[in-house]
Amino acid sequence: MYATERQQLIEQTIAADGSVAVVELAQRFDVTTETVRRDLAQLERAGVVRRVHGGAVAQRASSIAESSLVDRAQRHGEAKRAIARRALDALGDDFTGSVYLDAGTSTAALAQLLLERQTQRVQPLEVVTHSMTVAHLMAGAAGVALTAIGGRVRGLTAAAVGAGTVRAIEGLRPDIAFLGTNGVSGGFGLSTPDPEEAAVKRAIVTSARRVITLAHAEKLDQELLVAFAGLDDVDLLVTDAAPPAPLAAALEEAGTDVWLA
Repeated sequence: MYATERQQLIEQTIAADGSVAVVELAQRFDVTTETVRRDLAQLERAGVVRRVHGGAVAQRASSIAESSLVDRAQRHGEAKRAIARRALDALGDDFTGSVYLDAGTSTAALAQLLLERQTQRVQPLEVVTHSMTVAHLMAGAAGVALTAIGGRVRGLTAAAVGAGTVRAIEGLRPDIAFLGTNGVSGGFGLSTPDPEEAAVKRAIVTSARRVITLAHAEKLDQELLVAFAGLDDVDLLVTDAAPPAPLAAALEEAGTDVWLA
């Protein structure tokens, strides 16, 4: 079993039981206690758990909790790729317009799939992003006309932020924006921990003709510090599990389509 798989199972156990014990996990996974402690250390850095003597407990929810891009890239990789693959269906085979790719691990997965798609197409695709990760991935790629928007880069997310970034996005009108989020809530809408990230996302939502949000199931029913869009600002939500009933009702009332990966 890979470390990422083991850590996902540990996370699920803590979510269900509230705590775990190192010795029990070692026996369950047939690994050493040191291996389990390394797993718990990784999950603690990601903001998922808080280590205590002999094990770990669930990290108390926080409106400003935010794990790094590296940590998030190691979690739920297959699910995020499935979400990205399903979201890409929204472009259709004949799409020739422009797309905006937000920063985040799910949108980075979608960027990789876009590159693979473009190798089989003649018409170049116009791509705009403020994500340094996505820009680096797509720079110079065949079949992609890339516009990278600059600004002050947040180390935690590798995304450009600031007034200049927002102004640049406000001057655009992409056909489709693929957007990431830290939380999706019926009452609070889409939210993220950082005000500057929220300002950039808000500008993307306002500028795009169509907004498609990619969100792992763990983001559903979560509320972070800063709201940047209402559910009615989102045309399509792509996730990997059916939203809880109250959120599903709110999405339906807002006119937001939901696709499951």
